[in-house]
Amino acid sequence: MKARFVVRGHVQGVFFRATASEVGRKLGLKLRVWNRDDGAVECVAEGSPEALDQLDRWLHHGPPHARVDSVDRTET
Repeated sequence: MKARFVVRGHVQGVFFRATASEVGRKLGLKLRVWNRDDGAVECVAEGSPEALDQLDRWLHHGPPHARVDSVDRTET
């Protein structure tokens, strides 16, 4: 299963990408994460539905200095 996530809020410059990558690896996901020009962070993840749901939950709060306003998830 594959999903695309767009995370908005104060999510750049707070180690969001690096931490999300580490969380994804621990969950056994194939994960690509990047900053967008609009200030959001986007990621595409592939793995089990359970692991994607766990990543989704983590993305809603992110690392300690992040402020997540919204997470949009699209199954691909």
